[in-house]
Amino acid sequence: MFEIRVICDPADSDRVTTALTTAFATGAVRRRRSRDGESTRLYLTADHRPDPADWPTPEQAYAKAPSIVSEIGWTARIIATAECFTELGREFYLRKAALLDRIALMEEPQDLFSDATETAHGAAVSLLDRDQPGVICDPRAYVRQQYALMTVDDQ
Repeated sequence: MFEIRVICDPADSDRVTTALTTAFATGAVRRRRSRDGESTRLYLTADHRPDPADWPTPEQAYAKAPSIVSEIGWTARIIATAECFTELGREFYLRKAALLDRIALMEEPQDLFSDATETAHGAAVSLLDRDQPGVICDPRAYVRQQYALMTVDDQ
C-alpha cells in the first residue's frame, strides 16, 4: 500500500481522481487547498490492483454453496436465535455477504446500480473491514475468495 499526493488545477481534480481510481485500488480521496490557494491537493491511499486471475469467479466461489433459499433460512435462524446486540461469528458475516452477492449477481446483467448490488457491496465492505482493516481491494471479490476458501476448508 502507498500514499499518492497530487497537486493539480481544481478543474482537473475529478479527471485526475478518475484516472487514479482506474489505475489503482484506492481509498477515499481527501481534497485540500494548496498553500497558494490556487491549486488542489489530492491525497489517496492506494494499492496495485490484484490480477483478476487471483480472484475466483462467482461460479467458482459458489460452486458448492447451498441454494439461496437455504442460505436465507440459515441466516434468518442465526439472527432469530441471537440475543440483541450480540456480535456474531465471522462465518455468519461471510455467509451473509456471500448470500447478498449471489442475489445481486442475479440482477446485475440488467441493473448494475440496483439496491441488491448496493447492499451486497455494503456487506462485503463490512466483512473486509472486519477481517483486514485498511486493505484496499474489490470487496465483493474478497467475499468470493473467502467463501471459496471456507468451502475448501469444509471438505
